[in-house]
Amino acid sequence: MPTTSSTGPGLRIGELARRCGRSEHTIRWYEAQRLIPGVRRDGGGRRVYHELHVQWLELLDRLRRSGMSIRQMREYATLVRRGDATLAQRRDMLAAHRERVREEIGELAAAMSLVDTKVAFYEQWIATGMRPREDAIKAAAARRRRAA
Repeated sequence: MPTTSSTGPGLRIGELARRCGRSEHTIRWYEAQRLIPGVRRDGGGRRVYHELHVQWLELLDRLRRSGMSIRQMREYATLVRRGDATLAQRRDMLAAHRERVREEIGELAAAMSLVDTKVAFYEQWIATGMRPREDAIKAAAARRRRAA
């Protein structure tokens, strides 16, 4: 996580944008939302980022893609800014998010199973020219899943 003690040459916003695949506008918006801790400015007022910011933006992207709200991400970033005293809170927050992601994966797996069944249904119908029985299709889809 970016801290005030980030070392090494700084990155300008354009370089950070290229490195993490986001626009400069998006990075500025994230910063305005207080989602990017540890951003400093140089003597000319330009933002200076570090390698840890690249990793931080990747984390934000993964959290967002996995369903974490901006409000929750902001809360997490606030905890990070508060330092080591919040380690347990951060762990608990991410553990709860991990559980939500696991539940979502289970829901997606169930949806995939149904889609697999319907694809098998249509494949058999097309191949034979006859509407297949649903129970036979479900068994064939289950065999495909086990084989995959």
